[in-house]
Amino acid sequence: MATRLARMFTDHPASVDETYFGHMAFAAWFSSRLFLAAGAALVHAFLPFLFETTASRIIRELYERTHNRGHRG
Repeated sequence: MATRLARMFTDHPASVDETYFGHMAFAAWFSSRLFLAAGAALVHAFLPFLFETTASRIIRELYERTHNRGHRG
């Protein structure tokens, strides 16, 4: 049972070649970038002359950092 529980926390991080804590740090960084993108998009919604490309640039950068994670070969 304990091994099964431990695997719940380690299988996915291992699938992208990370430890549990390494994956936690990456996910926290990723969520902070999403938060910034959301804030820029919200400001842009009301003031369209501000942050014209910020949200899309952040999303593009996140995609580039993550689209091949876990693909070994």
